Amino acid sequence: MKSVSKILNWKRTNTLIAVILILLIGLNFYGPYTNKFYFFKLGNYVLPFLSIVHFLYMYVIWFKMTEEELPDPKMRNLEYGLYAVVLFYVFKVYDMFIIFDSASQYQQHLISSMFEPMVIISITLYGFMLALTLFSFWQRKRFIGGYNFDNYNDNLNIWQ
Repeated sequence: MKSVSKILNWKRTNTLIAVILILLIGLNFYGPYTNKFYFFKLGNYVLPFLSIVHFLYMYVIWFKMTEEELPDPKMRNLEYGLYAVVLFYVFKVYDMFIIFDSASQYQQHLISSMFEPMVIISITLYGFMLALTLFSFWQRKRFIGGYNFDNYNDNLNIWQ
């Protein structure tokens, strides 16, 4: 992990997460079977809504790292919310594998030539997102610290 941490510091990790999130939000509206974008399906807006939690967590990480602050209960609660988003990423990887596997069932129908590359790109991006999110949890624990609130009030110095 430490060798990966030398290559992917917290700034690069957050930048990669932001780029991948933006790409995934765009791909979320894409229908691989029909090769069209669906902007009026309510289910396609789940990822953009959940990405708000992820972007907010990245901002908190950036703020805590630049200001050298300790973790606080609000940050902990935000990270717990991001755990639910991680479960959504796991579901999307599984869902994309199911879609990729179902192509053989529809061989008699006309499937776009872009089906396979777009599904593989989606699987790869969701996999990277999952790995980078877990890596950012590790970076938070290493650089900002764990959530030890037993003596939280003793460590506060309001005059600094």
